[in-house]
Amino acid sequence: MLYELNKISDLKKLALKNKPKKLVLAAAGDEHSIDAVLKAYKMGVIEPILVGRKEDIYKMASDCKDLDQIEIYDLKDDREIVKKAVELVVSEQADILMKGKVTTAQLLKGVLNKDYGIKHKSFLSHFALFEIPNYHKLLAITDVALNILPNLEHKVHILNNAVEFIRKIGVEEPKVAALSAIEMVNEKMPSTLDAALLSIMQRRGQIKNCQVDGPLAFDNAISFESKKQKNLGGEVAGNADILLVPNVESGNILYKSLVAFADAKVAGIVLGADFPIVLTSRADSEETKLNSILLAAASVNNQ
Repeated sequence: MLYELNKISDLKKLALKNKPKKLVLAAAGDEHSIDAVLKAYKMGVIEPILVGRKEDIYKMASDCKDLDQIEIYDLKDDREIVKKAVELVVSEQADILMKGKVTTAQLLKGVLNKDYGIKHKSFLSHFALFEIPNYHKLLAITDVALNILPNLEHKVHILNNAVEFIRKIGVEEPKVAALSAIEMVNEKMPSTLDAALLSIMQRRGQIKNCQVDGPLAFDNAISFESKKQKNLGGEVAGNADILLVPNVESGNILYKSLVAFADAKVAGIVLGADFPIVLTSRADSEETKLNSILLAAASVNNQ
């Protein structure tokens, strides 16, 4: 197995392997977002296109000496802003779409718009990549933001999105842990049934290019000691590359706990469209937004 990445900071090296990618920031009047975009621009990772209210853009980016050299679309209405930003990536005038000062629902509604959005049926899911001080490699978690209570079919889509993406950044055959609260199948806990079925589907070739094991509790998935104590076999337990969470609540809590209590670094994007979507929370730091841009650029460079 080839790992291109050992730390989140390695994303910059991977993103710089090819020429800068064009990133369009929708509703660019958001301070942390525009600062992260301009930092990525100065690194040589992206070429930004800013869509939004020009007066807000200039106010938020007042320290940028190169702003007059950056392509800006001056639009006032959020719907028109989203439409223009989506049209730019759908028409391949840009490679990456990023959310600025607009809601997630507004942006994704534009992405899926039948008139100007993506032209084929897509299943969108969120992918977060973590550097955690107490874990021996980078760890991905999906889906922590979009799909509220995915059924088995949805989990197959989420898993396939994550596997396809992580292979682009260097993990050839990722180990996927399908999480629940316990490592045994219990009919009263539907997440254990889904996890077991996903594991069987992978072994029978219905899910490809990865190893899947489940159900696994969180500690079983990431701890060799827990694996030993529970007498669990297989290659996934204790050594997961991807954690597939059972629902958005558990994923969101895990995501925020790792950032707040474990001092984890993180990058997150939305998968499933023809282009990566940088979709961070308004509460995310500028560092997280920059990391997410680098993750998106790294994936485009390695398609």
